[in-house]
Amino acid sequence: MITWQCLAFNQLNTLQLYQMMMLREEVFVVEQNCPYQDADGKDLQAKHVMAYQDGELVAYARIYTSEPLSAHIGRVVTKASARGKGLGQQLMQQAISQCQQHWPNANIHISAQRYLEDFYQGLGFVICSEPYLEDNIPHIGMEIRAND
Repeated sequence: MITWQCLAFNQLNTLQLYQMMMLREEVFVVEQNCPYQDADGKDLQAKHVMAYQDGELVAYARIYTSEPLSAHIGRVVTKASARGKGLGQQLMQQAISQCQQHWPNANIHISAQRYLEDFYQGLGFVICSEPYLEDNIPHIGMEIRAND
């Protein structure tokens, strides 16, 4: 059974923070072989959407806003051992729902890895940028418009 939480940074305990950083590093830095500065300052203002199974963090995303009012979903990650079970879709649905709950008038933006473009379109995102490289990985900007 999956247990969901959405917490502000100051609500995270040290174990949750450690699990969050470990999962992000495990996938983004090690698995994707992409050295980058993960601690970018945005976590402090973000809300953290987390999925736990038997006390283990198995999926995570962070949500935050920027001005003019725009919501962002980022650092979307699923533990390798938990993939292929629809958890990524559940995670995104949770993140979208949390964005709409906290910032109902904001468009929701993501920086999507290109190979996941169809996945995100299936969740209601539309392309809003030309393709670009982020950390040497092809990405595309996508969004869900608040009034659509």
